[in-house]
Amino acid sequence: MAKSSKLVVAKKGRVLMVRRRRDGLWMFPGGRRRAGESERSCLRREIKEELPKLKLGPLKLWKEVKAKNRLSGRRMSDAIFLAKKVSGDLKVGDKKEIDRAVWRKPRGVRLTPTSRYIRDKLFPRRGRR
Repeated sequence: MAKSSKLVVAKKGRVLMVRRRRDGLWMFPGGRRRAGESERSCLRREIKEELPKLKLGPLKLWKEVKAKNRLSGRRMSDAIFLAKKVSGDLKVGDKKEIDRAVWRKPRGVRLTPTSRYIRDKLFPRRGRR
């Protein structure tokens, strides 16, 4: 099982991203799994904590990522879920951890290593695959 779960949802060429308060890095929403919790229920709990007004449709597991970050040496262990439908406001619930949530283009901001990996795999630059 993965240690963390992340949500990727795109709408009209933009993706849902949140900004971490501690370092200003942007990321796909999600978080760490608790003992006895599945990746899917982890993601639903994390979204409820971070973005309590957001309603998720069905979730589909895209990929489990288990890799070592070349720059930081950190081990990634994430279950990446895709959602085709979301609704509701992007009101931030956990303001100690997240200071902003927006729909934006996936490029042009500083991302966490895991979110950079996800972006590069799901939204490659034009002409690259």
